[in-house]
Amino acid sequence: MKKIILFLLIIFCSCNKEKVKEIRKETLNDTSKEIPEEASYFKQIKNNDVKLGEPVYGDWLYTRKEKGQTFDQYFRSKHIVPTSDANIIYIRPIGNFNALQKKQIELLNEYLEIYFQLKTKTLDPISNDVVPNSARRMNYGHEQLLAGYLLNDVLKEEKPLNRIALMGLSELDLYPKPEWNYVFGLASYRDKVGVSSIYRLQDGELTSENFDLCLSRLLKISSHEIGHMFGLHHCINANCVMNGTNSMEETDRHSIRLCSVCQRKLNSCIAYDNKKRLTDLEKYFKKNNLKDEFGLMKKDLEIIR
Repeated sequence: MKKIILFLLIIFCSCNKEKVKEIRKETLNDTSKEIPEEASYFKQIKNNDVKLGEPVYGDWLYTRKEKGQTFDQYFRSKHIVPTSDANIIYIRPIGNFNALQKKQIELLNEYLEIYFQLKTKTLDPISNDVVPNSARRMNYGHEQLLAGYLLNDVLKEEKPLNRIALMGLSELDLYPKPEWNYVFGLASYRDKVGVSSIYRLQDGELTSENFDLCLSRLLKISSHEIGHMFGLHHCINANCVMNGTNSMEETDRHSIRLCSVCQRKLNSCIAYDNKKRLTDLEKYFKKNNLKDEFGLMKKDLEIIR
């Protein structure tokens, strides 16, 4: 009888350990945890935050009255954190990419690894043929794929090793439903899976002349969407990569930089070295001739030295 009780106790403890481990994957903090004191790093770079101006017609916030998200709200919210078995960000190219586009995907992989300070891997491309005719259409002379099909029937089925987030990247334009002209991308933040298109980032065609601008757009949109997967909401206070956008023009106006509050949120989740991340970003932007982006990182580094 004692052996049976001991056996049941072992099973009960094991199950509870697994349950705690599973909860830890989905939840960074509970409401009983004390909010950590703001580190001097975030207080210093706050001086470089640029307050958002009043939205004008066509802007994201003109018709959307978002409440934003404080650091305290983020800290106490449920969101994923890296663990030993979930710590790699994956990019899945979809379609046929030319040499310039492949170069941008390589640079995106490098950027996301620096931005999130997590291992990032690019999977082999998959063919557009995975999408049936019922989930594709012609619109104003170019082909579009149904974003929801790629998200739900293709990407959600993929389980690469130690995946914490998966971003599909389509070369073709996307649409969310028949009555919509297009969509930049679609994501399931619960499943930590998203899909975006490079089609509209390229102003018709990616060339050596518009390469830097298109790369900046790709870095912004990808880091924004994956930021959502880590639980960050839209930023409504400062010019920040987590600002919501309605158009490519608005995306171009918004900063690639995370504001001080959003940086604090991400750092509380991933727990990287803030100065190392900033230095890595400065070197990346300088190497790739992204002058405005380099200037932002340099300005932050100067204020913390």
